[in-house]
Order: sequence, then structure tokens, then C-alpha cells
Amino acid sequence: MADRRLQVFHTVAKLLSFTKAAEELHMTQPAVTFQIRQLEEHFNTRLFDRTHNRISLTEAGSRVYSFSDRIFALNAEMENAVREITGEISGVLILGASTTIAEYMLPSLLGDFKRKYPDVSIRLKVSNSDGVVSMVENNTIDLGVVEAPVSNKNLSVETCRKDQMVLIVPPDHELATEKLFDLRRLPDFPYICREEGSGTREVLRESMTHIGHEQQELQVVMELGSPEAIKGAVEAGMGISILSRSTVSKELALGSLVAINVSPVVERTFSFVHQKQKFRLRAMEELLQFAREYCSSHQNIEA
Repeated sequence: MADRRLQVFHTVAKLLSFTKAAEELHMTQPAVTFQIRQLEEHFNTRLFDRTHNRISLTEAGSRVYSFSDRIFALNAEMENAVREITGEISGVLILGASTTIAEYMLPSLLGDFKRKYPDVSIRLKVSNSDGVVSMVENNTIDLGVVEAPVSNKNLSVETCRKDQMVLIVPPDHELATEKLFDLRRLPDFPYICREEGSGTREVLRESMTHIGHEQQELQVVMELGSPEAIKGAVEAGMGISILSRSTVSKELALGSLVAINVSPVVERTFSFVHQKQKFRLRAMEELLQFAREYCSSHQNIEA
């Protein structure tokens, strides 16, 4: 219900980028620029300083941004209050998830949620854990689901469930017949790892440090940005890797990969993260409760 020009301004001010705002709003960049120009004409002052391909808020822009934050929070509260009376649960939720969670956990959860609440639209942004936390910090998303510890104490973090990690090798590998793999032996083999900022990489670094090794000691032959890419490289015999057991169920069933438990146990926590003070739509409250119940019934799932 809020003025469209103000909605566009608020998104540009939040991201400090016309290009990123256009992507988030599903608009063209010229259309975003036009809306900002209209609002600046309304106030008869510049709201952004534009220098060297960078933008920043003017004093007037900062004041408008502060008010727009409050306007949209009140607007959401009003929508929520009316829907509580009518019993309607609808709206748009923007979620962020790390790659593993987006590919292997969320499809089932969101599919069940959508069947129960068909009037709620869900948009999903996929990044690594660091990227998801950054989107929560910048209010780009309503709720993040991550697979790594969150250090920002100003965010609300709620544990979902534990996720076990296993060593994966091709079936003809010398380790394929082993039942338990000592993590201290990992530097002895060519290793395929996730990119910097990935929760998978971070939990391995912490586990290596715990046993007195540094991740730099690993014979890293490739860095890849998704579990699917890593599985393909391991299947091709390019190295071994450590991934979530929940990501390799298909390959284990087909016999194209072998999963070996690791000692000491390597596991991580899937967590929900969101702003502490941000007003939440009724739809988000329902999604959080739905997700809590889902996680409770899927504790320590092993494929």
C-alpha cells in the first residue's frame, strides 16, 4: 500500500545500488532511476550523491530512509493485524539459504508449507553461509537458513538440527573398503573443497584445528562452489572430499560414491537467522513454526 516511489527508494537506499535494487524489485534500471527522480522532484532535493559509479545518501536521503523504514514497519504491522482478524495468512517472504540447504533441505520443507499456505509467495536467494548472513544484516531477506556459526550477536539465531559430514570417495578408491576414516590422514590425499565462505569449508577448518592441523596442510586440487560439482569431481577420481551425508543419498544408492564415517565426528548445525528487532509478518511466524516442526521430525537424518 505504500507509495511505489518510496518502495523503490527504500530498496536503493538499503542496497546502495541501482543495479541490485532493479534485480530485487524485478524492474529495469531505467525504471528504478525514473522512480527515484520522481521522488526527488517531489521533495525538490537530491536524495543520493552519485560519484565515481558509487552512490550514497544525502542528509535529506538519510532522513527519508529513516522515515521509510518506520512507514514500512507500520504498514506490515497493519497488514498483520487485519489478517489476524480475518484469519488470512498471505504475503511475500524472502528467504536466503546456503547451497546445501537450498538444494537438499528446503524443497521438501517449502513444498509442504506451500500446500498448507497457498497464498504465501516465497522468494529464495541462494548464497554461501557468509552471503546469507550478510543479506540478513542488510535486511535484503526476511529469514536466512545457514550451515555455519553466526558471530553477529545482534541477530537472532535458532538451531534447526545437526548435520553429519562424511568422507566421499569413488568405489574403486583405496579407502572405499574402510569403515572409519581418521581425519588426521586427510592431508595425505588429494582433496576437493568448497569455496571460502562456505559452511562446509568452515566446519572442516574448525575440525582440523581441533585435532592440531591447519586447513592449509590439505592437498587442495580443486575449489568448487556446490555439492553437485564436488560429487562429480570425486566420481571422476580427481580427489576425495567431505560433504553432508544428506547430499549423497542418490550417489550411494547408485553405487557411484562410497561414504565413510569420519573420526572424530564432523558435524555442523543448520540454523535460522533473522533480525531481532524486525517486525515479522504473520506468514513468517507461521513459516518459522512450520520449520521448527520440520526440523524436529528430521533430526540427524542420514541417507
